[in-house]
Amino acid sequence: MPAKALSRPLRRTVRAAGAALLASWALAACGVPDSGPTANGAPAGGARAAGSARLMRVYFVAPNGSWPVARPAPAGAGPQQALDGLLAGPTRDERARGLVTALPAGTHRVRAGSTAPGTVELYLPWLVSELDRAAVNQLVCTAAAAPGIPGGKRPADVVVRVHESGLPGGPWAVTCDETGAAAPMGAPAPGPANESPE
Repeated sequence: MPAKALSRPLRRTVRAAGAALLASWALAACGVPDSGPTANGAPAGGARAAGSARLMRVYFVAPNGSWPVARPAPAGAGPQQALDGLLAGPTRDERARGLVTALPAGTHRVRAGSTAPGTVELYLPWLVSELDRAAVNQLVCTAAAAPGIPGGKRPADVVVRVHESGLPGGPWAVTCDETGAAAPMGAPAPGPANESPE
């Protein structure tokens, strides 16, 4: 047989072998063995979806800004449980990932609750001016992303009304923008400063 006739089947065989090799490399790179996918550990988890009560997001500080972590939410959890988790600080695993808190050290009580759809009332033991900007971001964004807020709004659409300790006048209305930063909505809203969600 001529050499040309032999080379065509040989080329097909080489191409098929090359394609099989590339496919096996791709599957290995994705963590899928040749025998197909197998169960290996818990399913992937992430940030809380709007309306979900199974996870809550707590915001800490990373080298590049605010960073949310997903935590299990107890049954019936709301803004208070999310803020309590924030004040407890990052876990050992979260600290190992480089997450820290900008909140003042010590034992502090932050009160939070939802009194209207899409709104969280946040009562601080400090003046906002006493806090680092990163700490304000942590507080506002953790409150906005908390489970149990009526109205089913996305965290970026939740209004957080910040009540400052000892400051006369109404609360400041802020939101948590898509970057994890507190964004003021305007001047203090009218209303008594000493109302409590509890």
